[in-house]
Amino acid sequence: MNDQTKDYTMTVQPLSLGFIGGAPNSAAGYAHFAAMRLDGLWDLQAGVFSTHSDVNQEAARVYGVHKDRTYTSLHELLAQEAERLDAVVLLTPTPLHHEMVTACLRAGVAVICEKALALTSDEALEIRELCNEHNGFLAVIYNYSGYPMVRELRKMISDGDLGDILHFQAEMPQEGFMRTDDKGNKPQPQAWRLVDGPVPTIHLDLAVHLHELIHYLTGLKPIKVVADQSSGGWFDVIDNVTCLARYTNNVQGQFWFSKCALGNRNGLRLRIYGTKASAEWYQMNPEEVVISYSDGRRQVLDRASNVPVAAAARYTRFKAGHPAGFIEALGNLYADIYSSLGKYKESGVQESQEVFGAQLAFDGLQFLEAMVESCAKDEWVPVSKY
Repeated sequence: MNDQTKDYTMTVQPLSLGFIGGAPNSAAGYAHFAAMRLDGLWDLQAGVFSTHSDVNQEAARVYGVHKDRTYTSLHELLAQEAERLDAVVLLTPTPLHHEMVTACLRAGVAVICEKALALTSDEALEIRELCNEHNGFLAVIYNYSGYPMVRELRKMISDGDLGDILHFQAEMPQEGFMRTDDKGNKPQPQAWRLVDGPVPTIHLDLAVHLHELIHYLTGLKPIKVVADQSSGGWFDVIDNVTCLARYTNNVQGQFWFSKCALGNRNGLRLRIYGTKASAEWYQMNPEEVVISYSDGRRQVLDRASNVPVAAAARYTRFKAGHPAGFIEALGNLYADIYSSLGKYKESGVQESQEVFGAQLAFDGLQFLEAMVESCAKDEWVPVSKY
């Protein structure tokens, strides 16, 4: 357990939340509800869960939110709750994030926003500047770095256990745009996911996670990229992307993310190669990291191993051998946000090694835009345009 988390979670004084979106029938709403309650650090007290009145009211009932604190719009919620809530969680479609984040920041409300923060780097830049202007609190949800063994791997890399990083592979293949049900029916994704803007939606859904994870693990930054993309599934959107990237310290990176890769439910996999050893982590088997050393030894680490980060009390809700998964990882991030927000309330400064705001979102969107530009030009493209 890091000192920051220990200082603020040990008080166990729940902070109050409002949900915007996130009804139980939504893509991630109930996962967030379960995760934020996991350690008793948050209390959902208000919300606008759906634009459909019946769904909105049913969500309030399921979540235990009083009807008097169930609203029909973000504007109405902010007017009534800005002084009562500790933070608002935005679980709405990505195209709505920019307008909603800026409204919350102008109202002086701390914001927790599902990725992607915005549709373009220009939108993220505006949010960053507004956050700085109002000294606002903003946390973007990247739940995969909440897995304890990912955090253990970060410590190993930082400690030099892998040696100098040479290259890496980061992939996130899924099959949702190619699969059918047992009767042959095609999937029915949310409508906004079937429209590509300046940055294709698949980048905003999947590649933002890969960008954050490589940053989280290595601290390296992308310098230039060359990419290719295609559409192979049922829908007229980009659904398969490959990318080569050159990072700082002359590190080479390979990315692949897809929604038309049959056989992959969520094939998030990270391979980091160094001069002393390599490491592999696979999200479908999240409790293990496989280390391969230069002398030929292979080691499988899990929470029962000598792992000072992953074996910490905060991650051991139940003993090793009873695997923790997606909800627990998201719960770990909610605990980190609780800690970061507690420190911010006392000092006015937002600092955390685990929680990222507008700057990383801005950097990531520039990375994605460079991929799109590379596909259009069929050449290497620099990442930063500012």
